[in-house]
Amino acid sequence: MRKLFGTDGIRGEANRYPMDAMTAFSVGQAVTHLFKNGNHRTRIIIGKDTRISGYMLESSLEAGITSMGGNAYLVGVLPTPGIAFITQSMRADAGIVISASHNPYQDNGIKIFSGSGFKLSDEKETMIEDLVLSGNLSEMTPPAREMGQAKRIDDVLGRYIVFIKNAFPRKLSMEGMKIVIDAANGATYKVAPAVFTELGAEVEIIHHTPDGININENCGSQYTQDLERRVTEAGAAVGLAFDGDGDRLIAVDEKGRRITGDQILIICAKGLKDSGGLANNLVVSTVMSNIGLSIACKKYGFAHHASKVGDRYVLEDMQRLGAVIGGEESGHMIFLDHHTTGDGILTAMQLIAAMVREDKSLSELATLMDVFPQKLVNVEVTNKPEIASVPGITKAIQDVEASLGDEGRVLVRYSGTQNVCRVMVEGPTNDITEKYCTLIAEVVKAALN
Repeated sequence: MRKLFGTDGIRGEANRYPMDAMTAFSVGQAVTHLFKNGNHRTRIIIGKDTRISGYMLESSLEAGITSMGGNAYLVGVLPTPGIAFITQSMRADAGIVISASHNPYQDNGIKIFSGSGFKLSDEKETMIEDLVLSGNLSEMTPPAREMGQAKRIDDVLGRYIVFIKNAFPRKLSMEGMKIVIDAANGATYKVAPAVFTELGAEVEIIHHTPDGININENCGSQYTQDLERRVTEAGAAVGLAFDGDGDRLIAVDEKGRRITGDQILIICAKGLKDSGGLANNLVVSTVMSNIGLSIACKKYGFAHHASKVGDRYVLEDMQRLGAVIGGEESGHMIFLDHHTTGDGILTAMQLIAAMVREDKSLSELATLMDVFPQKLVNVEVTNKPEIASVPGITKAIQDVEASLGDEGRVLVRYSGTQNVCRVMVEGPTNDITEKYCTLIAEVVKAALN
């Protein structure tokens, strides 16, 4: 069991272990030591979202890197996928992102990319974790003359904007399209409006005044109410809601209705298939995707693979199976033909490209997939035995699955970062779905507490 890294880097409450200055300092040292190669001076990019705690963690990481003889390059506020791009573009050895994604401001996190722009493997993360927890890093530091330096890079926004615009087909245009963007008071607040304005769209942006503590606060991909209202008021063609670090997208159609990540995935996958670009005729999602996604895949004639929860596992399966598109219901999409990691702005451009190419509204395209009612209950537990080893839980699951048949499904799994068991049920109606989810949740609560 790993002690620092979860499913998406290290995460926790800022100024408390493991998101404190001392741990970040050690992580900076460990990453530098891990990527040191002979006489080569390790070069590491550091970027962040808009959380107030980002300053502390940025300084701590910088100190750890330079103390271990590496050079730190500070790019400031930039979406997570932008940091992955800059890391690869500058041929750095690694890139570190300071962000807790869609979490509230009091949380923060550390995610690490390799020099190729991909997230680190479990093996590499374990090596970093072992170094941090060993207590031996201070013995590995070089003499003063071999310490590194820190430099601030000021032109990364422009570089990333040029890169990301190239993902939109040149033969298509957004000219005359009205778009409303919700930047979640996060990392996309400067980049997103610039990208879509330069591509010809008429852009209105909301929640774009970060103050360090308002990131994701009743806005962004988790809370789309303001965006839904503004899209209908402005008569916009589409609303785009990003999360705090800009690696996921939730869309709103012209009628003010929320479009899920699964629906976006189907729309973009069908567009790729129609244009001959759907490699191996395959779409990758996670086990948390709505059952409607697998039904739609069958309907439109492409294969579907469900990976473990987490974009890193989606990516691993995409690479293993030769897929170019994959994603999560939460709106985290990966387009391997364009980027090494999930990118909310890139996803939005692929979605808009589908709208323009098909000459259809987003509400019309959304009907490509039927979304089954879904209920998710998080049950706090005191122990985590294998689900299959608890007879009461397995019987409850089997009974519900037998009742639902082909009209629904059940998924019971533990959280990777909390003492929580997640019970998810999908079914033909809201009432049936809620009834069965509550039934299983009660059995889980009784069995695991």
